[in-house]
Amino acid sequence: MGFSTLKGRNLLSLLDVNAAEIGELLDRAGDLKERAACGERVPVLAGRNIALIFLKPSCRTRVSFVVAATQSGAHPEFFGREDIRFGIKESVRDIAQVFGRVFDGVMFRGFEHTTIAEFAAHAGVPVWNGLCDTYHPTQVLADLLTLRENFGELHGLPVTYVGDGRNNVARTLAVAAVKLGLDLRVLAPEPLHPDPASIAELLAGAESSRAAITVTASPAEALAGSAAVYGDVWVSMGEEEQTDRRIELLRDLKVTPELMARTGRTDTVYLHCLPAFHDLETETARARPDLREVADEVFEGPRSRVFDQSENRMHTAKALMQLTIAG
Repeated sequence: MGFSTLKGRNLLSLLDVNAAEIGELLDRAGDLKERAACGERVPVLAGRNIALIFLKPSCRTRVSFVVAATQSGAHPEFFGREDIRFGIKESVRDIAQVFGRVFDGVMFRGFEHTTIAEFAAHAGVPVWNGLCDTYHPTQVLADLLTLRENFGELHGLPVTYVGDGRNNVARTLAVAAVKLGLDLRVLAPEPLHPDPASIAELLAGAESSRAAITVTASPAEALAGSAAVYGDVWVSMGEEEQTDRRIELLRDLKVTPELMARTGRTDTVYLHCLPAFHDLETETARARPDLREVADEVFEGPRSRVFDQSENRMHTAKALMQLTIAG
């Protein structure tokens, strides 16, 4: 393994890395994925210990980091919300220094971005944001790998995000767009549009001349020629009291075969960060069938790449840990 500028670095958002470093992460993840398919492990983190802090629960983040750490030769240790009571018995700063003295890296999945930033400032070891209210960089790395597997070139690739344009996934996709030159279209009703000033600021600092971010309530404008349609739940964790309002705002943007057809392409893929409400097999969906943001025909259809994304969470997590710890 050659020298990497990522060694010793945090990943709190994609703003922390440049386009070349994102490319390095994706290249490494793709290589590790190919090796894993041949049964090869790359245990460059043998003898290392990884802390996994989950203030918010998760399926994909936990399984991806546990398996990624194990296949890299490291030992992962899980800490739930009740194991670490930030600000109740100990400060964030004190806990960060405890973890930094005994662990080689920390995955932190929580709420406020300021908390993970404070933790990273005092840990002294690489800290990776597994999700916060503002950003979701480890998810979008997997999304980018999936897009690259399907389309090769990311520069100028048209991608349409459908849903709440203010949430952490939409915000992180916008950062990826200005780093790598994606043509990102955010399709959302006006009350769920991202802050125009923040979008303008991102575009002003774009690393790629191909970067574009269009925010619109028009399906025709957002979908025409799009290579990927990216869905997300309409109500994020902790926003359950807004369910009725979100359904009212977003019901006409449910991703159906008809909506997918509006791209005018036969190779458009469907992406989703999961979990998704697409059928009636969950308690929530049975209670609120009108909350389903995607038709089962799309989610389970031949254009769906949602489980490729899910798998790629593990390969990109592995690349992230290996490059930031071992270099």
